[in-house]
Formats: sequence, C-alpha cells, structure tokens
Amino acid sequence: MKDLKMQNSNATQRYAKAQDQVKTFKVAAVQMASGPNVSANLGEARRLIEKAVDQGARLVVLPEYFPIMGLKDTDKLAVREQPGSGMIQTFLSKIARELKIWLVGGSIPLVADEPDKMRNACLVYDDNGEQVARYDKIHLFNLELGNEHYDEGRTIEPGKQVVVVDSPFGRLGLAVCYDLRFPELFRAMHNVNIIVLPSAFTETTGKMHWEVLVRARAIENLAYIVAAGQGGYHINGRETHGNSMIVDPWGKVLDRLPRGSGVVVAEINPSYLASLRASLPALSHRTITSSLR
Repeated sequence: MKDLKMQNSNATQRYAKAQDQVKTFKVAAVQMASGPNVSANLGEARRLIEKAVDQGARLVVLPEYFPIMGLKDTDKLAVREQPGSGMIQTFLSKIARELKIWLVGGSIPLVADEPDKMRNACLVYDDNGEQVARYDKIHLFNLELGNEHYDEGRTIEPGKQVVVVDSPFGRLGLAVCYDLRFPELFRAMHNVNIIVLPSAFTETTGKMHWEVLVRARAIENLAYIVAAGQGGYHINGRETHGNSMIVDPWGKVLDRLPRGSGVVVAEINPSYLASLRASLPALSHRTITSSLR
C-alpha cells in the first residue's frame, strides 16, 4: 500500500498541469457475461476494450468478476493472485500500456489474510501500465429471497478503506456493486469527479433498484458515474441485470446497454461539472457528516 500511495502522489504531480487543460474526453464501460474460463474471459475483455478505444475512450471500466464467473462461488478462490503478479494483473497492465489508456480492472480475486477467502479487488492502471490504485470491496452482498441465496461473506474478506485516485480526468472514486446501496461510502469520497462502479447486479434486484441507485449516487454527489456490469445469463445459472450506463452529474443517462456483451461510451465535460456545482452548491451545504465504521 505504501508503494501505491507513492505512485498515486507521483501521478498527482505528473498530471496536475494536464488536468488544468482538460476539456472533454470519452470514457467507456464494458459489459460482459463472463463464464468459468479465465483465458476466454480475458480474450473477450480485450476485444471489448479495443472496441471502446476505437470509439475514442481514454478511460475504460471493466465489470465486477470480469475474469471469472465460476460454476460455484469457491471457483474464484482457485484463481486468486498475489498482489502485483499473476495472469490477470499482467493482462490489465499490458493492455493499458499497449492502448495508452487508463484501465479500471473491474474486480479480480486477490489473496486475503484468511486462507480460505479472497479480496474482491478493483485495480486501476495508468497509461504506462502502472497500478496506481487498489480498492477492496467493503460491503458484501447477502440475499435470501425465494430460490436465490447469496452470501459473499463466506468466500470474501471485506476491505476497509475508501479509495480515490488522482488522474488526468479528475479524481476517480472506486466502488464495487453492492457498495452502491451505501451512500455514506460515496460521501466519504471527497472532491470526487468521476465514480467508477464495476458490478454484477442480480436481475432480481437490478430490475427494480439498479438505475435508481446509480442515478441517485450521481445526483447527490454531483459526479459522473461509469457503471460497468455483468449482463446476461451465465453458465452457473445466474442471471445478471446488465444495463451498464454512464450517468452525468444531473442524473441523465448518457449511454446504456441493456443486455449482452458490448460497450457504452460517453463524453465527460469537466466544465459542465464545474458549472453545475457552482449553480447548485449542494456539496458545500452539508451540515450532517459521518464516518465509516
């Protein structure tokens, strides 16, 4: 973590002047329907990242569990990687460097302190292929509804730290899937410009809650949100909601993909963001604050 903080500090200095000159730029969310084969998923991810770059995207976000949606929850444990090494991390670093993009690696399984668990980690790579941030999913999904049963706490060790990283595109706040239901996490992302949200929302919860929550987080934080989801039927029988979307700070959906593999691309306008915050300075009107426990 010390090395990451140093890299983040260097990135801040490196891009401070560039940020002052940013006008508009394009970002993309990749949507997949990942299966149990890591190599096949990485191949599909590369195809979709390249598609996004061909449309002008400079920041690309992959979905939660993009490298594996196993036949059972414990399958993810078998492909856990040590931080800084492994096939999945090498893939992310290489493609970010080759395509000269900032790449948010959705989430991947990394080793945890508990030997029978993993960290659901969201990694950010700059255009040199350097990892500049890591966020471990804090809130773990638990659902008992009819025939659907989920308990991420059985295989995942939760993270504890809110993570925001400086970039050429502004300050990026990192969250993963179920985190979306906890607005206090996003309030703790001070001065964030863009929130990235890799997800694998279930169809059951997503059809009622996904868009409402994504747009609410954008509106209340006056920030862009790039929400990249799993979307479709998976070999393990699970159905994910999809509807990957990019939402502006006013709550407008700029682009959306309901189902299947593909990309959504939209233009980010920092001047528009600044003007909205000047016109409606709600963030400065907060009188009640709280901290994560």
